[in-house]
Amino acid sequence: MSWMLVAAVLLATAGLLVLGVLAARLWLDVRALAKGVDTASRALATAAEELAAAVPGR
Repeated sequence: MSWMLVAAVLLATAGLLVLGVLAARLWLDVRALAKGVDTASRALATAAEELAAAVPGR
């Protein structure tokens, strides 16, 4: 009976470690995506300013 308890604890620990690794990878991917979105939004803002400046009579 004791070995089943040890196996259950080891399995639970392994599951938590896997979830931790997946959470870290997700956090890194979200950080990279946020950086890409920030770059794209800055580029769009710059393009909108240039377009507004190019429109005559405004």
